[in-house]
Amino acid sequence: MAKGLVNVIGGGLAGSECALQLLEGGFDVRMFEMRPLKSTGAHRTDGLAELVCSNSLKSEEPTTASGMLKEELRLMGCKLLDIAGQCRVPSGSALSVDRQRFSDAVGEALGSYKGFTLVRKEVTELTGEPTVVATGPLTSDALADVLGRLTGKDRLYFYDAIAPIVTFDSVDMSRAYFGGRYGKGGDDYLNLPMRREEYEAFYRELVNAKTVVLHSFENSELFDGCMPIEEMAKRGSDTIRFGPLKPIGLRDPATGERAYAVVQLRRENIAGDCYNLVGFQTNLTYPEQKRVFSMIPALKEAEFVRYGVMHRNTYIQSPGVLSPTFRVKASAAPLYIAGQLSGVEGYMESVMSGMIAGQAMRCELEGKPFLIPSDVTVTGALMRYISQNVADFKPMNANLGILPTIEGIRDKKARKQAYHDRAIEAIRNIT
Repeated sequence: MAKGLVNVIGGGLAGSECALQLLEGGFDVRMFEMRPLKSTGAHRTDGLAELVCSNSLKSEEPTTASGMLKEELRLMGCKLLDIAGQCRVPSGSALSVDRQRFSDAVGEALGSYKGFTLVRKEVTELTGEPTVVATGPLTSDALADVLGRLTGKDRLYFYDAIAPIVTFDSVDMSRAYFGGRYGKGGDDYLNLPMRREEYEAFYRELVNAKTVVLHSFENSELFDGCMPIEEMAKRGSDTIRFGPLKPIGLRDPATGERAYAVVQLRRENIAGDCYNLVGFQTNLTYPEQKRVFSMIPALKEAEFVRYGVMHRNTYIQSPGVLSPTFRVKASAAPLYIAGQLSGVEGYMESVMSGMIAGQAMRCELEGKPFLIPSDVTVTGALMRYISQNVADFKPMNANLGILPTIEGIRDKKARKQAYHDRAIEAIRNIT
């Protein structure tokens, strides 16, 4: 006999993982998916867990944040990773899958449970029953309005641009210096000067680099007040040099010289180990971002913890709204928000949120405590990121910059291994 019924709204990766966790725990699940009755503009099929923009679930290298996250999720009982393994295609150290096979396999896994029901219908109201909302960045307007009323209109956000983030210790400080424009602002900015020939080489590659093909619904919305750096550059070779790369008011304190162009980085977190590229909102593909932005002299060996993205993304301003387990704090009835709508970014991050929401919902309905992973794990750090009071909150993917710093290990490879070992030990202590 089932322990109870839980509604899961949304049949993407987060919703599918969440549903499998609940079904495995003995609960009935009624999943609502509005496709094909109503399309999102990005999806091409009505299949569950459809991968819409890439077949890659990123690296499995154990000392990368993505690889650590996967190892943590496996230890915590993730369902979709097992299915992905059955559908994988050759992709070096990355976990890539046959998209159609993966979607079909997820649908078959869900359908194998007698307690699973799939309802093809757009949800426009919340009933007060135990519910997980996992409708993704393209949540329908009607449901977005409901969520806005529930969390407060100022708690539902839309973004169309995020700049890349690099680790501080990967910046060549022999080609960089701290300082604000005209000496104001203290050390808030890290300045990366470029000589004329360096800038001109960078400019040529920037304007000719490959970009992501936008969906029609994004094209009409993206560039209102937010111009990608490469599009701005195409207006003329001096456009960005008198825009985000303007050298005016900046002189190298060691030489007193003013550079031809200056890229500015701004601290991304309290620890000061991650910096974002100011004004570098971009629609370049990830490989092109790595290639072109590494032409900036101080970023020649830069480690990117997040690449820039430009697309429609509706999300909850989750700090103050969600608990670390993705539960809506203000809701009397069990209500969770998972997936990119919750403020995580990326396929596996969405899977993680669905897994946590499903497991936490099970614990809540059974009257049991849920053990939150330590913040030394990628899982735990992301859970805290979406729930803590972060200024200028933006969706975040897995990266080592959100973990507590390990001091005293200078070798980068050894330090990454230490991050991995610490995280896996912490997960094993609660599983």
